[in-house]
Amino acid sequence: MFSKKDLQQLIVPLIIEQFLSITIGMADTVMVSVCGEATVSGVSLVDAINILLINIFSALATGGAIVSSQYSGREEPHQACEAAKQLILSVFVLSTAIGALFVFGGPQILGFIYHDVESAVMQNAEIYFFLTALSYPFIALYNAGAALFRAMGNSRISMVISIVMNCINVGGNALFIFGFDMGAAGAALATLISRIVGAIFILILLHRSNNVIHIDSYLHLNFHPGMIKNILAIGIPNGLENGMFQLGKIIVQGMIASYGTAAIAANAVCNSIAGFPIIPGTAIGLAMITVVGQCVGARQYDQAKSYIYRLTGLAYVFMLVLNILIAVFCRPIIGCFSLSQEAAQTAEQMMLWHSLFCAIFWPAAFTMPNGLRAANDVRFTMIVSVVSMWLCRICLSYVFGTMMGLGALGTWFAMFADWIFRIFFFAYRLHSNKWQHRELENKLAAAD
Repeated sequence: MFSKKDLQQLIVPLIIEQFLSITIGMADTVMVSVCGEATVSGVSLVDAINILLINIFSALATGGAIVSSQYSGREEPHQACEAAKQLILSVFVLSTAIGALFVFGGPQILGFIYHDVESAVMQNAEIYFFLTALSYPFIALYNAGAALFRAMGNSRISMVISIVMNCINVGGNALFIFGFDMGAAGAALATLISRIVGAIFILILLHRSNNVIHIDSYLHLNFHPGMIKNILAIGIPNGLENGMFQLGKIIVQGMIASYGTAAIAANAVCNSIAGFPIIPGTAIGLAMITVVGQCVGARQYDQAKSYIYRLTGLAYVFMLVLNILIAVFCRPIIGCFSLSQEAAQTAEQMMLWHSLFCAIFWPAAFTMPNGLRAANDVRFTMIVSVVSMWLCRICLSYVFGTMMGLGALGTWFAMFADWIFRIFFFAYRLHSNKWQHRELENKLAAAD
């Protein structure tokens, strides 16, 4: 169904887009780091919560994209457009409600999660949280629009918009942080503006009638219960999986906070750096949703399985190269951040171990299961991911970090154990073929 050229046109822009997405977070961390460890630590604590919410919005977007991809595979463009409308409406309502809750209840939420942090760190976190919460509806709409374009096999649109957002964010950081000395508030304001622009652009482009999947009118978006059910059938398990995954990371972040400001700063910097070597795996995983989704819609399961193996193997090749580069240049990369000697040493240890385990295990743990999700096998992936998160990442973080005295580094070893646990079950599921013939037959019919 997809030629080599088709895959290239889909994957390459996605890699660039993911690179730019990581760069936005990296730019915030690097530029804010000049304001001191209290500021960068406050930003990192909020980013953990923000990523949780963004992952939930992205899960809904993925649900809409999978449904649209399957309709496209069935050559039912009208239903694909209806799925797009319901996706846009759903994510807007949800993100606005959550954004309002966090805008007005931010200090209480932060105090509940991170009650042990220093007052200077908490002050920066509250400022950053308030402004970034205002951006939730815009990043949710952008992610939904980007997912729909990917469902059409068009990833260039979101890539171009990411370039624009990246430029606005970096330029805004320079202006607000260095020019107006606004610290965490400056970084958050730049992020807010970039997300507003990104949402506006992608909604305008999605309105074009020449797109296979498009929104003919944003003023007449009525709820379609049957179609929303289709989206939620995939989006809710996916959202629960992503939400529990990020919640687990927040709990681990809370453990790290008890190890001191240097540990928080080292973890924040490493999280920023660690995003780069997984870019190809993440991008190829997004492409896999489109490719496998259309194969499943056309009921070509052998071809779907072949694409899962091929794309996962491709992710391994790219990620091996990037992780080797990260390991070789680890020290000078960390040197770009204004860290204390203690934080820098901890960060270097984290990144060297991460490069090793990431190259060996990450694609099979995270890229490959996207093929299962695209085939509607979302309940299985959700159960495995949630169990793995709590059993391995959270429990073992306490064992390695606190009981064994490894501190923040111990939480990263727990993360590696989580990856290995996932691989065992996902590989078995794929080999068993139990993920096949799970089309949303009844649900699709109900939405017609």
